[in-house]
Amino acid sequence: MKIECFQVGGLCTNCYVISDKRRAAVVVDPGGPMKEVTAYIERNGLRLSRVMLTHGHGDHIMGLGEIRASAADGVCVHTEDAGCLVSASKNLSVMMGRAYEFEAADSLLSDGDVIRFGGMKIEVIHTPGHTRGSCCFHATEGTDDLLVSGDTLFARDVGRTDLPGGDEAALAESLKKLESLPESLAVYPGHGPATVLGDERKLNPHWPR
Repeated sequence: MKIECFQVGGLCTNCYVISDKRRAAVVVDPGGPMKEVTAYIERNGLRLSRVMLTHGHGDHIMGLGEIRASAADGVCVHTEDAGCLVSASKNLSVMMGRAYEFEAADSLLSDGDVIRFGGMKIEVIHTPGHTRGSCCFHATEGTDDLLVSGDTLFARDVGRTDLPGGDEAALAESLKKLESLPESLAVYPGHGPATVLGDERKLNPHWPR
């Protein structure tokens, strides 16, 4: 399993391409221009299965129009954030100076769903708090695994909860849902550097004690 990170858009959102040994791939959070992402996919001969959204904020979906047609199985987002794709007020892009609206998602996610493509599977972990539909994606291929945490968990920080749909108490409960995952698990957040789950449990000041 391989993960490649691209910083996109004005808020430097981390857009990820996760691929397996069979060259099947997903794109997570296309939050800005997709030129580098699509070039990477083409250069490596990857077959894009779907676009997965950790949540529906504008800085994570702005490039959706550029990549969607390339995804064989379309776009998926948690049911609680489904409205963000079709409403600039709900995805908050109007606050960023430009209104982005798209067609509805092709499929909706729920907690515990498992997305399979190629030799890989991705488990959906519903982690509300930053938004009602925020999710983490636990990807595995054989003995390899990683977590894409969106804006739920950052290196030594967590996503803000003061925007519409945010809930500080819900975010704390969401972090507790990650307790069963391995301490050595690599975590790839929606912004900033990658981290390790065990380090966040010990050193993140927002981790519930």
